[in-house]
Amino acid sequence: MNPTPPDPARHTADTVLADVTGMLRTVLAEYGDDDVAIGMATSFNRDLELESIDLVTLAGLLEERYGERVNLAEFLAGMEFDEIIELTVGRLVDHVVRSLTTAQAG
Repeated sequence: MNPTPPDPARHTADTVLADVTGMLRTVLAEYGDDDVAIGMATSFNRDLELESIDLVTLAGLLEERYGERVNLAEFLAGMEFDEIIELTVGRLVDHVVRSLTTAQAG
């Protein structure tokens, strides 16, 4: 499956949030928690209770959707442990939008 080609108008915070929410629902469906409320302030650890293996699954879904332009492992590698624990959906959405905008500008 090929990632969606770049479209600058498509990659707003709202559209990326919708994409990421869908991916998180896919991950959470394995636990039967796919109806939980997800927004920009939602915490991966505290609110969604995701494990590290869930982040690996999410990383794969992000790459499948956006290609190598969005690398979750690199994003997390640049953080301190406390930042990873407090990571919110909004921070990930901002990273995705920034990564896609940078890739399109380059």
